[in-house]
Amino acid sequence: MSQRRFRSILAAIAVLGLLALFAVAAPRVANQAPAVVLTAPAAGTSFAAGQPIVLAANATDTDGSIARVDFYAGKTLLGRDTSAPYAITWDGAAIGSHVLKAVAVDNRKASATSARVTISVQATVDTIAPSVPSGLATTAQTGDSISLQWNPATDNVGGSGVAGYDVYRDGAKIGSTIATAWTDAGLAADTAHAYGVRARDAAGNVSAQSAPVIASTTGSDTGSGSQRRVAGYFTQWGIYNQGYTAKSLEANGTAARLTHLNYAFGNVRDNRCEVGVLKAVNADTGEGGDAYADYSRTFTAAESVDGVADVWGAPLRGHWNQLRKLKAKHPQLKVLVSLGGWTMSRGFASAARPENRAAFVASCIDAYIRGNLPLFDNAGGAGAAAGVFDGFDIDWEYPAACGLTCGGAEDAENFTALLAEFRRQLDAVRPGLELTVAVGAGIDKIRATAPEAYHPYVDAINVMAYDFHGGWENRTNFHSALFNGSGDPSTGDARYYNANDAVQAFLGLGVPAHKLVLGMASYGRGWTNVAGGNNGLYQSGTTATGSLEPGIERYAVLKVLPWPRFTDAGAKASWIYDGRTFWSFDDPSTIADKMAYVRVQGLGGAFLWDFSGDDAQGALLAAIEAGSGP
Repeated sequence: MSQRRFRSILAAIAVLGLLALFAVAAPRVANQAPAVVLTAPAAGTSFAAGQPIVLAANATDTDGSIARVDFYAGKTLLGRDTSAPYAITWDGAAIGSHVLKAVAVDNRKASATSARVTISVQATVDTIAPSVPSGLATTAQTGDSISLQWNPATDNVGGSGVAGYDVYRDGAKIGSTIATAWTDAGLAADTAHAYGVRARDAAGNVSAQSAPVIASTTGSDTGSGSQRRVAGYFTQWGIYNQGYTAKSLEANGTAARLTHLNYAFGNVRDNRCEVGVLKAVNADTGEGGDAYADYSRTFTAAESVDGVADVWGAPLRGHWNQLRKLKAKHPQLKVLVSLGGWTMSRGFASAARPENRAAFVASCIDAYIRGNLPLFDNAGGAGAAAGVFDGFDIDWEYPAACGLTCGGAEDAENFTALLAEFRRQLDAVRPGLELTVAVGAGIDKIRATAPEAYHPYVDAINVMAYDFHGGWENRTNFHSALFNGSGDPSTGDARYYNANDAVQAFLGLGVPAHKLVLGMASYGRGWTNVAGGNNGLYQSGTTATGSLEPGIERYAVLKVLPWPRFTDAGAKASWIYDGRTFWSFDDPSTIADKMAYVRVQGLGGAFLWDFSGDDAQGALLAAIEAGSGP
């Protein structure tokens, strides 16, 4: 190679090295964030409820391109657009104020957020009535009932929505329902009636009545033909709180009025009916029991139903021996043990599973029907409690819904299967043993299970038509209203928190009216620091002080307070208010209204929770019995 060519090659290599050096050393230009402006809606814009809201933005990027624009209300992503012009439409915005923003993201993932814009969505003033229900027709007729159904009504676009229906017989309103079906019970045989139905929306607008349909009852009663239940709950712990015993029922005449007594509660633990335990109830774990009160406490002659003292060492003492004596004096009385309740329902979900339910039910029958009790305090043994209990009341609070704990979706099917297993094993022991359920009356609790599937297995469904509202809310309301109050500001499912809507929901699912037993409460729920508007009703407040627990007081205490009493004629509910404290509770007059409803609807009866809250004369239970027939 010539020297000259060698020098040319070296020069070229040097130039390439310098170029490489510059390429490494030259700084990379940083990505610039995009820019974004929310162009619609304008700040302060007000929209009507149900109105679509268009969100639009301008977005640019100086050194790249826009990959997408995301639109938010608060922290909720409403939607995104990947091409200009950037916009989305938001449907179904909730009433209230909303803070909107747009976020632009470029092709190198840099982002920028627009200035925030606050808008509001206002409730519309709805003055348009829903459509007239169509297709009114009869679906069933018996000697004392006529069943109807109709097609759903519709409300205007942007309206408040159809809230329910009013049913008319011979021109007079007989009830209201959220369902598109109604059973009119308690009618005379072989009698014709004209029926109509109208729709109402949440704003209170009502449609015209439907075209009437004429229907007749059949010539004879094909219903159950049985006596209405007059029932109530006797609490294990009442002896400590109010000194309440079985003799209390005998002394005030309550026992003679009863058809059924439910003893509360038996515990469900470790996939069995747990008895023979003496341990304080723990709401967090479900542990607890009082074998002492159940069957070992020695009652004196003065405390005893028949005036004969318990004998130490006898295999059955305590409440259960007193209930046996009460049954001896009142042969019409059936005693059921109620399992679960608010604090002892944790074990149901597991016990009801397919692999556990048969053994669980067998354990309950062994303890409560065959009476085989664990030895405790020189009491118990084989057959000790035989003959005390005539069946079970299943008070699972709540399958597939929330009580102290929340259940899973599988609970609904397992609940039905558990009742079927109880029915099978009870019938195998002997005919006539009873099975009932105590169920929540909130529409959210009713739809979580399948009453149409489980009702064939039970003798009665005890509808707990109380605790609809209470001190856990910051606004006063009725805790046990018969109908919905016209001024009730509740929304969502709470709009239907009343006894009538609960009953109609069950009837709409095909539950026979005679299996529904309407619950009433011997206590009130209260608020204090309540403002004076509307005599305290639907006003803000805080939980009142109560002797049972915060916000709860016995009827026996509330009845003697010298406070003004007020009544909502539409809701069939009353309350007392002294200018500061508000109490909602049942009394003999509201119970009379409810018992009239029981008769008109042809329901199976009524029950009281619980006896110990009643007054010394047993006035509440007496009102139930007085209104139970014919």
